[in-house]
Amino acid sequence: MDDKKTSVWTSIRFWRRSAAWVTGMAVVLLMILTFDTMKQVRMGTDEELKHGIKRRVPSPTVINYHISYRYDENRGVEVPVIGKKELLFGKEYSPKEAQELLHLGKLTFQAKDCIDCHTILGNGSYYAPDLTKAWLDPKWNDGTMISMTDSKTKEEAMVKFLMNPKDYRTHERMMPNLGITKKEAMALVAFLKHTSAIDTNGFPRNFSQASRRLEGGTNAR
Repeated sequence: MDDKKTSVWTSIRFWRRSAAWVTGMAVVLLMILTFDTMKQVRMGTDEELKHGIKRRVPSPTVINYHISYRYDENRGVEVPVIGKKELLFGKEYSPKEAQELLHLGKLTFQAKDCIDCHTILGNGSYYAPDLTKAWLDPKWNDGTMISMTDSKTKEEAMVKFLMNPKDYRTHERMMPNLGITKKEAMALVAFLKHTSAIDTNGFPRNFSQASRRLEGGTNAR
């Protein structure tokens, strides 16, 4: 009987070894990506913030600073810019106070099922506006909502709107009154200010319009 060479492509042994190698490499790659992701999303500290060390997720105390956006030519996306000190509700929060305030804001966001209508950091629905950069929305910064709510500051206007949104009709799809207390509303505002400072790699993509208006077109494309 003549010996016939078996093609490598029909060899069960070859495919078993290949599957083992591919699986092993995929596991290693996933481990590397997991550790890198954990490093990237680790929340920064107050000391890092004070010394200008940038983190994708800044310290909770970033709510004590002015937040704006600029267009990064190298990355091709808008990136958050942490500026000078800017009091929120007329107060500078300690690291502990800021953490507790953001925690309450996050819990309120979850308890009121905000993602049933809104999107934040890529999660949620698209019935209502994306809230990832809500703090920087032009309507809250050009005086429109401050005037409509008869407020002195942006954060005061946001609190009034959250507590009684039906009193300030801005769109056909109006937000319902959710029974949000003043304390919860203040925490939500702090939570939304913090999310606006997170480097989301240009998400949401259409946010460049807001950047143009906030920066006067000088730093945004």
